[in-house]
Amino acid sequence: MKNLFNLFLIMLLVSMPVLSLAANFSETCEDGSGEPGSGFGIGFGIVLEFGLYRNSCPEAESIVYSWVETAVLQDPRMAASLLRLHFHDCFVNGCDASVLLDDTEGLVGEKTAPPNLNSLRGFEVIDSIKADLESVCPETVSCADILAMAARDSVVVSGGPSWDVEVGRKDGRTASKQAATTSLPSPNSTVPTLISIFQNLGLSQTDMVALSGGHTLGKAKCTSFTARLQPQQTGQPANHGDNLEFLESLQQLCSTVDTSVAITQLDLVTPSTFDNQYYVNLLSGEGLLPSDQALAVQDPGTREIVETYAADQSVFFKDFKNAMVKMGGITGGNEGEIRRNCRAVN
Repeated sequence: MKNLFNLFLIMLLVSMPVLSLAANFSETCEDGSGEPGSGFGIGFGIVLEFGLYRNSCPEAESIVYSWVETAVLQDPRMAASLLRLHFHDCFVNGCDASVLLDDTEGLVGEKTAPPNLNSLRGFEVIDSIKADLESVCPETVSCADILAMAARDSVVVSGGPSWDVEVGRKDGRTASKQAATTSLPSPNSTVPTLISIFQNLGLSQTDMVALSGGHTLGKAKCTSFTARLQPQQTGQPANHGDNLEFLESLQQLCSTVDTSVAITQLDLVTPSTFDNQYYVNLLSGEGLLPSDQALAVQDPGTREIVETYAADQSVFFKDFKNAMVKMGGITGGNEGEIRRNCRAVN
């Protein structure tokens, strides 16, 4: 165990993303609506479907997968970055690729919103995918669909499950920096707050805990888990089950260099593998973000789900796939387009 904690002392003094999958992986909906394949879409009018590009752009999925595979091989943390882009897109006015829009004289995008600024990455990968698709089947595959497929493929190339992605999303012509600032959960969110946010999007408590498992990939800066270090200042654990040795390692990491650049893995044990280790970590008090550890200590219902996923990876994979399809069904409406360039409206 000492060897694992010593890894915290290896710091990359470069800016890297806090994989908060919408700060804590978007998820929530208990009424049974939005099951995979149902055309789920929070009532915005777009009905998604499987296989839409089978005839209009049969190479679409293979093109997306090829670019994602190459990007992750070159930079393993890109898997978390692409997965996170999809979450941050869907949580702000639906999955409409608004997160990809650059600021212009007449449009303020979402990239400079506090949860996204100096945090989101992977835009160049999406640009490459879009350019390739435009050369093969122009104005056919939306940027929002590219984000959904790239998120799936990021999980697959990291050893996780695959699933069919519903497509047919439109790209939004607007963006909302304000909504991006207020709609995304914080790394310090409590369980009641997380449940409320996800329920408002039609996602259930089970979806929320399953999607949080995306934090088995990626890294986070010290500034995103400062609240986890508070017990070290008082000598008392903030939550039952806190691992004091783990917290001491975090304290050592974050006191050594500038906390704005010091980073560590969200999952120290299998950092580049999509598996259920995240949940095992939570049960041992080694959740990095406060909102992650909260799932195991603040609510009996979420803890029960955490225990289930820690014990059976296949259950986690099944629920994660279903939750990703449901979240991907939060569409932005009919007033969209198929962008030629993901960074700008046509």
